[in-house]
Order: sequence, then structure tokens, then C-alpha cells
Amino acid sequence: MPSLISTRETFGSTLLKLGKENANIVVVGGDLNKSTFANIFGAQFPKRFFDFGPAEQNMMSVAAGFASSGKIPFVNTFAVFATGRCYDQIRVGIAQPHLNVKIVATHAGIITGEDGVSAQGIEDITLMSALPGFNVIVPSDSIETDKAVRTAANTDGPFYIRLSRAATEVIHKDDYEFSLGQAEILREGKDLTIIACGIMVATALNAAETISKDGISCRVINMHTIQPLDIKGIIKAAKETGAIVTVEEHLLSGSLSSLVSQAVSTNYPIPIEMVGLHDYAESGAPQELLKKYGLTSYDIVKAARKVLKKKASFN
Repeated sequence: MPSLISTRETFGSTLLKLGKENANIVVVGGDLNKSTFANIFGAQFPKRFFDFGPAEQNMMSVAAGFASSGKIPFVNTFAVFATGRCYDQIRVGIAQPHLNVKIVATHAGIITGEDGVSAQGIEDITLMSALPGFNVIVPSDSIETDKAVRTAANTDGPFYIRLSRAATEVIHKDDYEFSLGQAEILREGKDLTIIACGIMVATALNAAETISKDGISCRVINMHTIQPLDIKGIIKAAKETGAIVTVEEHLLSGSLSSLVSQAVSTNYPIPIEMVGLHDYAESGAPQELLKKYGLTSYDIVKAARKVLKKKASFN
């Protein structure tokens, strides 16, 4: 059985370690610090921990002030609140002056589950990727989360890191090296490429294994960085495999699928199929929601077979 670890728990433990290493790191949060695990930083460093309650717009403005004063602020809350509720403050106060603010959002996607549709952040990647200069990262597991949070702390500029609520499958080893803006090839293949991000990377690997039993060679790419996007890696995959399936636990509009499609259509047009969300979901257990809304290994295999048919007739 694969090991399951929550990326939000990893964020909390990594943040604590970083706090011990760098006295300039401060944490800004609301009334959800326990859920994001940022509270363990607060317990160790109370003078560098600031709880603003349910006041996300204020949190972002204060973080901008900290960054302007030479601090490295980590802002944490749920994805729906970190992006939608305070977008103007992020856009004007952080993105436009390109400040060194790190926004780490947990409880993203539909696997937030029983909290219901109002708590399911499925527009956040689109919103944050629209901001020029913002680094947008969607880690695939706990190990990659640790590396991404450390990269954000040590790299100047604004970051958005998207994490989940539920424990998810660990696919990396401890010696994994994360490279901002450079996609990771997890499996080689020559017939088609699956490009996935976040929790869907593990599912994509399972789908590739399933389809390989029919003699189909499937490449799997972990597109952990949505911005800056690894356009060279995408074009290389397009040229070498001739077909792409994108997979994400997010609305298709403006996110990974849209960005990959844009890169392909303007550089090396090939058939593309997309696995993702088309509308808002509902309350339910994570695995039940993934199945109902077409985010399973079976759905990826289905899309792979469809894109291969397109490839066969594509000129």
C-alpha cells in the first residue's frame, strides 16, 4: 500500500524548520491556523506569528507591508479565501510591486469534501496564474511540498502554493530535487503524454500503468509549476509523442489544460484531451467526488484512448 501524508501537515512542519533557520520569516494567518498547521510555528515563535481572524484582505496587506520591510511573510488560509476573497489586495499590493510574499493555501480542490461547494477552491490556479510574475506551484505529494515551500522561502518574489486537506499518496523519495519552472518526467513514453499536477499526478501514473498493458507507451509529466510554465518541456513532449492528455483537480478554464493548450497550439499543434472539472461540485467524501466528477484513473485512460484515435487521423 502506498503511504498517505497530508501536504498541509508537511507545510506546517517545514515552516517550523524554516523559522528556526531564518529569523526574517514571519507567518500571517486567520482563524484557520490550526487547520493549515501554521499554529505549530506560532507556538514556537509567538512574536513572529500574527493571527488576524477572518480578515483575509487585511492579511494580504499586512504581508505586503512585512515584505516591504525586508521580512519573508508566509500567508496561510484555505484556497477559497486566499484567492477569491482578497484578490484585489493580492493584485495591487503584492503582484504589481512584485513583493516577496508567500501565499500557501490549503484545502484546495474538491477533495475538501464534506465541507461543501463553498469551501472547494477550484478557481484558484486560474486566478493566481493570471498575475504576471507570480510563481504558482501545485505540489504532487508531501515530499514535493517540503521542497516547494523551501524554494519559495529562498527565492525572491511572490509565490502561491496550492495544498490539499486530505492525506494523499506519496510518489517521491526523500532525495527528490525540486526545480522551479522545470517539469518532472516521472515515466517515459512515446505514444502519448499525460501532463498532470497536484493530487492527480499519482492517478496519472496509475492510468499510464493500466494503458501500458495494451502495449501503449505513455509518458507522464508532473507539471508542478504552473507559472512559470515549462513550455520547452511541453513542446518536446508534443513533438516526441504526438498526443497529450492534461489532468487537474480544477476547473479547466484558464488553468493547466488551458495553458498547455495555448503552448501547443502556438508552437506545435497536436491532439489534446483534458480531464478536469467543468462545474462546481457538491458535498461528499473525497473519493466519491473524484469518481462522480470524472477524476479517476479510469477517466484518464478513457481520455488517452480518445486522443490516440485523434492522433491516428491527425495530419
